Amino acid sequence: MVGTFTRILAGFSLGFRHRIALRRLFDTTPPETTILTLDPEVLRSSGIQALALDFDGVLAGHGFPAPLPEAVAWMKRCEAVFGGDKVFILSNKPTEGRKSWFAEQFPDLRFISGVRKKPYPDGLDKTAELAGVPVSSILMVDDRLLTGCLAALLAGARPCYIRNPYASFQHRPVAELFFRLLRMGERLFVRVITLNLS
Repeated sequence: MVGTFTRILAGFSLGFRHRIALRRLFDTTPPETTILTLDPEVLRSSGIQALALDFDGVLAGHGFPAPLPEAVAWMKRCEAVFGGDKVFILSNKPTEGRKSWFAEQFPDLRFISGVRKKPYPDGLDKTAELAGVPVSSILMVDDRLLTGCLAALLAGARPCYIRNPYASFQHRPVAELFFRLLRMGERLFVRVITLNLS
């Protein structure tokens, strides 16, 4: 619990320091953005060499043990374009069930673990090391401004903000409501701390 509280404080503190970049990211990301709006070929042609993907909200709703079918199809396209060893899961909740599913379905894909959780940049530094690519060529795909997107800014990677995350209120209504409110709070925070900059 102490670690979670410390990370939340770090998110707000570091978010304040990177408020202009976070506001720009929010303002320039279309509201309908999901992973399905990201074309792996276009990403590759723009200089992306590896992907770091959050799980909850990005590949499925919160608490799902595996990605949704459309996310699986998209990941297969990414695997074909980048290679399975250049696609990583960088989630603050790398459950054993998820690791087992990916080991069976995407054996070359790796989970990043053993590092400080987002918003700290450690996971992206490790991703760069394992992928053998510059951190600046990694795309961090996340539905949270003050965790994954902030970690990308801190590491020097490229953030991709998923503004239309997957959610299943039928599956986990309390968790989904909590994270929807958290995302709204982050957006409000970024707007408020950049009011004089607009």
